[in-house]
Amino acid sequence: MNVYCQIRSSQLDRSIKGLKEHLRKSMSSSGVPYSPAVQNKRKDTPTKKPAKRPGLEQDVRGRYHGDAVGEKQSTAVGKEDVLDLEIDTYVYCISAFVRLAQSEYQLLLDIIPEHHQKKTFDSLIQETLDNLILEGENIVLAAKKANSRHDFTSVLIIFPILRHLKLTKPEFDKVLQGTAASTKNKLPNLITSIETTGAKALEDFADSIKNDPDKENSMSKDGTVHELTSNAILFLQQLLEFQETAGAMLASQETSSAASNYSCEFSRRLLSTYICKVLGNLQLKLLSKSNMYEDLALGAIFLHNNYNYILKSLEKSELMQLVSVTQKDPDSLYREHIKQQIQIYQRSWLKVIDYVNDRNMPPLQGAKLKDKERQMIKERFKGFNEGLGEICKIQKSWAIPDKRQLERIRQSQKKIVQEAYGAFLHKYGTGVNFTKNPDKYIKYSVEHVDEMIERLFDTSA
Repeated sequence: MNVYCQIRSSQLDRSIKGLKEHLRKSMSSSGVPYSPAVQNKRKDTPTKKPAKRPGLEQDVRGRYHGDAVGEKQSTAVGKEDVLDLEIDTYVYCISAFVRLAQSEYQLLLDIIPEHHQKKTFDSLIQETLDNLILEGENIVLAAKKANSRHDFTSVLIIFPILRHLKLTKPEFDKVLQGTAASTKNKLPNLITSIETTGAKALEDFADSIKNDPDKENSMSKDGTVHELTSNAILFLQQLLEFQETAGAMLASQETSSAASNYSCEFSRRLLSTYICKVLGNLQLKLLSKSNMYEDLALGAIFLHNNYNYILKSLEKSELMQLVSVTQKDPDSLYREHIKQQIQIYQRSWLKVIDYVNDRNMPPLQGAKLKDKERQMIKERFKGFNEGLGEICKIQKSWAIPDKRQLERIRQSQKKIVQEAYGAFLHKYGTGVNFTKNPDKYIKYSVEHVDEMIERLFDTSA
């Protein structure tokens, strides 16, 4: 029986290694095929490419198949695909092990005496099973290292693996039902380790948003979307592919009675709460970063752009539905934030508009003006001209990427300025002899002012 066990154990090990080598060669030469772990991966992954993952990639390559093979595959499929290749190879081998173990058990039923069958089978599969578990542990270790570097995108490697292991576990349990407890516990222990690592990575990611340092060199001069915002949204979008898995990770760390028998709805609520936490941390950090702008109006444009980007990203994906599980009307909340920032921005024009406000202007009595009245009108026009030129010059270099929002803000500002300046120009610039050189003070027509506002947020104009 020992000889039989050694022969079949060696054959099982060679079969898995041969499959692994075959998969790596075929995947590296023809691209990554369908994977049982990543069924919807190519379809659902966001179009924006995730950040490159050199750190984890190097760990995985070094642990699995050596630097030479790793470099060769990296050349063939590109560095960003190496991790996908390793994920797919690993989950194929997990599935193959279950099938081969089933076959081995059926084979020994006709050869090994009944009272030795379970023990023989247990010994027969140990080496191959240990190798697969070790590979899984190495993946967990690599993910932990990536997490310690705050390379959170790389940690996502464990999500499809965990999903596949949990899907495969019933078959695993059935195949191993006659083995020792230590053998049966190997897969559950690996699953627990992956869940703990994933849950910690999720929490660390949320904390990294909150603790992101405020650095002036990280702030765009035109108030566009911050890299922290785009990275956070991208990470959350990538989580959508693994909603149930991520929710289960979070549920595995809960100590409540509900967590012990958690349902899909319970894990979905946990994931919703987590996403809301990330978005809340992001909002607080964006508020902090906006204070780094000396110009309050530019800070408002910065927050407007970021809030608008978040809202549009939520609406374009299932993130909005997930957030809505635990937060009422999140879209209305973000629209209100956007509205508030537009109002703050519009206040930057008050100083300019105040020059053409009737307030504190003397009443006109007849066609002849006093020297004091003429001087006041001159100062008002002069102040408006200088203020308009300065604010347009400054805000021309700012940016609002969303064309609809850009047009809305321009039109709103046109209306406000047009009404104030048009009324002042009509009252004091037409038919009122306040200067011998009207062109010196009345530099802009209402139409010209509209054209200047139309060129706001456009460096090419």
